[in-house]
Parts: sequence; structure tokens; C-alpha cells
Amino acid sequence: MANDSRFAVLIDADNVSVKYIKIILDEISKDGIATYKRIYGDWTNPALVSWKSTLLDNSVLPIQQYSYTTGKNSTDSAMIIDAMDILYSGQVDGFCLVSSDSDFTRLAARLRESGMTVIGMGESKTPNSFIAACNKFKYLDILAAAVEAEQEETRPEPMKRTAQKDRKASSKKPAGKGKAESKAEPDRLSETSELKTSLHTIRQALRTIVRENSDEDNWIFIGKVGNILGKRYPDFDVRNYGFTKLTPFLDSLDMFEIKEERMENGSPQYYIHLK
Repeated sequence: MANDSRFAVLIDADNVSVKYIKIILDEISKDGIATYKRIYGDWTNPALVSWKSTLLDNSVLPIQQYSYTTGKNSTDSAMIIDAMDILYSGQVDGFCLVSSDSDFTRLAARLRESGMTVIGMGESKTPNSFIAACNKFKYLDILAAAVEAEQEETRPEPMKRTAQKDRKASSKKPAGKGKAESKAEPDRLSETSELKTSLHTIRQALRTIVRENSDEDNWIFIGKVGNILGKRYPDFDVRNYGFTKLTPFLDSLDMFEIKEERMENGSPQYYIHLK
């Protein structure tokens, strides 16, 4: 996908924390340009007051939707109507739907039927039906944990020690709180997170992909492997497993031999085959 693809970013404020806004916009910038940036909620609700400065700083347009009935998510219909209006305007190439709510599953499927690229974002609790309806899905809580870990590595030593003490203190809190706030160890991430696609499933899929798509010498370009894997599992992202690049992730699985070839311009290309 070209980096100048135009996206409509639609955020469900009832199901997304304000702390994720920078991650959302940073992630969509990797796929294209956020032409529309809208967030839906009942802005008379005091619970959403923390969004105000964040929306101004990031030029995100708040759309008011009153809560007509207690306990019902009233933002769904407004967000769906806007999405269809934007679709028929012909001004975008794709949509970014930000929510952990399965109610947007049919919307994601409908947008894809119209040729749109649909990127979903939400927390690990997001139902699989919504994840599967998207071209790609990104776990915001896992990305936030990775960003926090990276920031800690760049802190001065005294600040690191303070952060470590804070984490030790927070680890004594009852289970179930602050899950996204602690750093997940790369070798334990697949065991402790709530990923819908487990590392075991990824291993099996990789074995099949390499066997079915390798050349006569049983080698396959790593980029092709990543493309096929992403199409089969929309939530696949090497960052979910503690890595930033596909090649080190594949190397860590101890399933493949990896070779490097140089292109005419000198840039490397990597190939793998099963051991």
C-alpha cells in the first residue's frame, strides 16, 4: 500500500482510552494519511473530559452523540452512519476503526466489500469477530507497553531505578489492574497476553506457508512470508511477541535457516527455508 493512501480514522470514545491517541495516529501514518480524524461520544459526560486537550493537540474532531438510554453505547450508530457517508464520498482509500467493541464487525466487513482497506485498533479484549473482519488489527495495549519499555531504555539511570521501584510497588496490587502499564518480557509475551492468534498457531502457519510457497530449492523471500501471514491473521504483528522486525522474530523461532542476498543497489534481501 502506498504511503499516500487516504484514511478515515474513526474512534469510539466509549471503548478507547485517551492514552492511546498518539499510538493510533502514529500507527496509521505507517499506512497512509489520516484525512478524516473523528471521535464519537457523549461529550457532556464528565468521564470524557480528559480528551479535550488531547483532541486539540492532535486535530481530532469530536462528534457529539447523546446517550439516550443508560447502559447503551450510543456512539455506534453515529460512527456507522458517518463511515458510510465517507465511503460514498469517494474521498478515502481505507478506514481505521478504533474500538474494542464487536458491534463494528459488520461495518468493517461492509467497508471491505466496497474495496476499502480496513485497519482495526483496540485492546487485547477485542472479540475475534471484529479482528477477523479487518485487513489488519493492532493491539493498542501491547503497543503501549512496548513504547513504555522503549522509553525506559532511554531514561537516565536514576530515573530508571525510580521507574523500577514504581513497577515493583504496582506489582503488589490485586491481579487484573494495570495490565498494559507493565513491560511484557519478550519470551513470555505469547504466554501471558490475550492474543487471539497464539504463537503456536503462527508457528504452524509459517511451516505451511514456507512449504507451499518456496522455490524449487525450498527457499522463500521473507517479505512474501510476512505478506501471506498478515493476510491470514489480521492481528499478526511481530511487536506482539516482543520484536520490532520480522527477520529477528523468525530467527528466534529456531525453525529456519536464513540467508542474505544483496540486490544491485546493495540493499539486503533475506530468504528462509525450514531446517
